[in-house]
Amino acid sequence: MISISSILALIAAYLFGSIPTAVWLGQSFYRVDVREFGSGNAGATNTFRVLGTKAGTAVMLIDILKGWTATNLAYFIGISVTGPQSSIQFINYQLILGVIAVLGHLFPVFAGFRGGKGVATLFGMILAIHFEAAMVCVAVFIILLLLFKYVSLSSICAGFAFPFSVSVVFHTPIKSILLYGICICVLVLITHQKNIERLLKGKESKVYLFKHK
Repeated sequence: MISISSILALIAAYLFGSIPTAVWLGQSFYRVDVREFGSGNAGATNTFRVLGTKAGTAVMLIDILKGWTATNLAYFIGISVTGPQSSIQFINYQLILGVIAVLGHLFPVFAGFRGGKGVATLFGMILAIHFEAAMVCVAVFIILLLLFKYVSLSSICAGFAFPFSVSVVFHTPIKSILLYGICICVLVLITHQKNIERLLKGKESKVYLFKHK
């Protein structure tokens, strides 16, 4: 039976995910709606592109926090984490809450259901569920961003790094985490379809973390 606390946690997870960080930050501090410029996406990547590194970093960090917070709402549902079965059940609740938060980011109630691509929020979810695998994703993202300057390419590769790391590097026995990792790959490919097209055509915008001449 679904408890009231579970329903409230699901609602809260969606509302956390629905916080349109890029839209509110852009409008509040820059008088710019990032959805009207660049790729038209209300996420960290387009914020980097339209408003620069400082704003993009702020949006990315807050969006990560959204996913992490929503996923950890599982602690308030009252599930016992004693024993292997309870532990798996707890992680499954975390996965559900995290997915709901990502859906909130993709379709935010606070921004006319026009959201971002959910990569940062996905990462926050990963951070809460499997910290070590999350650090592998961070390493992949940073290395590729420094080498190629494409946030989209770095995000896509970091997404693929998660299922690889949990299955090959850390040998995680919980199948739902691996299944979730595979779903991440599919979602990242779907939400970055236009970015992939621009990358193949050589038209994707680059982001420079440091000043260059």
